[in-house]
Amino acid sequence: MTMMEQAQQSKQDRSLGELLGDLTQDITKLVRQELTLARAEMANKAGNIGKQLGLLAIGGALAYSGVLAIVAALVIIVAMLGLPYWASALIVGVVVAAIGGLLVKKGLDAIRGQDLVPRQTLETLKEIKNG
Repeated sequence: MTMMEQAQQSKQDRSLGELLGDLTQDITKLVRQELTLARAEMANKAGNIGKQLGLLAIGGALAYSGVLAIVAALVIIVAMLGLPYWASALIVGVVVAAIGGLLVKKGLDAIRGQDLVPRQTLETLKEIKNG
């Protein structure tokens, strides 16, 4: 009998308990490997999200600067109509503040209108409990 045949024969002679023990060890090893992979994947994704948030913050700051420049230009345009600069700034400021206030109100109303209770999850939990 060759060594390979002996190895195959010893594998066949193993008891059910040994096979179940090996299976348990293999499953545990697989779960650990999957968890390690999931952690690595989440760390990679978190790093990418961090970079994207940085770009978002820089883009928001630049957009805000652009809006300020446009508001300053509007103040100058209104002043060119013959009003003093303070009056032009006041008029443009009131208009911009009113538009901003309306947008904030609309956003708050939309948020208040949201149903934050997880209805579907509650229904599923009730079904599990009852049946």
